[in-house]
Amino acid sequence: MPYVNDADVERMRSQLFFEGPDARRKASRYWLLLLLSAVIASAGVVGDSTATVIGAMIVAPLMVPILGTVLGVVLADRDNLLRCIGLVVAGAAAVVAAAWLLGVLVHVPVVASNNSQVAQRVTPRLIDLLAALATGAVGSVALARDDISDTLPGVAIAISLVPPLAVVGLTLESGATDQARGALLLFVTNVSAILATGLLVMAIYRVSRRATVEPNGARKPVHRGRATAVIVAALLVIAIPLALTSVVVNQTTSTESTVTRVADAWATEHSWDIGSVTTRPDGVLIRATGPAPEPDADSLRAALAAAGVGGTTVKVELIPNHTVEVTPN
Repeated sequence: MPYVNDADVERMRSQLFFEGPDARRKASRYWLLLLLSAVIASAGVVGDSTATVIGAMIVAPLMVPILGTVLGVVLADRDNLLRCIGLVVAGAAAVVAAAWLLGVLVHVPVVASNNSQVAQRVTPRLIDLLAALATGAVGSVALARDDISDTLPGVAIAISLVPPLAVVGLTLESGATDQARGALLLFVTNVSAILATGLLVMAIYRVSRRATVEPNGARKPVHRGRATAVIVAALLVIAIPLALTSVVVNQTTSTESTVTRVADAWATEHSWDIGSVTTRPDGVLIRATGPAPEPDADSLRAALAAAGVGGTTVKVELIPNHTVEVTPN
């Protein structure tokens, strides 16, 4: 595998660090694109538009200071490391604030129960961490190798950074703090995954050997081992709630599938139809429609118990379906 040379390191520094004569221009570009992507993402979430949210992912520049944090650790460059961390934290706060302000203008609460974009981002699982690790690795390799940099737009779409922050702001404004915490966990998961895989990729390409390359000849060192340990520890800590959420989601999915199967058989027996089966905090809600008289719920209760979900709270909403003919006078 070819290792990076001095020219590669200078290229990466130019792409990721906010330093030198172009520092002010880079900073203004970062904040301009970040605020615009925040508005686009928030509007896409409010409008429940996947295409708009994808557009925000492409525009969002948050990947730059996150990978800059990786490079700052690898090159032991304390000044640029702290600067990149500050840009990530301040940028995340700015996106949340922008989304919260947009949420004030929306009269309908933007929550998971009525918005699929929110629902996709408030219950992160281990599979999301796995995807983030793979995506972060691709982004880091594309950074180290300029011959595959054309994959970066795909990386921007695959890794979700600004949309979860937009969901945090919108759900906070809607009063759904639990969902806001879930979306924030997804963002932190993605950031941690990028940092961890970025350090691994930089180690494989032996970027640290070029740590002495400095434009001004002065460098405040960073203890790479401690920084790496902090990032790995954060990743392990984050994996705990992701694992718990994965277990809960799997159990919920299994229970809902069983209830749906039993309810369909019960409804067919009474010439009724199941409209929906939804898992809610207080249990599973079944909506059924059909002709009068209403079917006996005792047989459904017995069937659920026989299927092994008798301990689950199940509510049935029966909606009689009948036709009334109105003749003209």
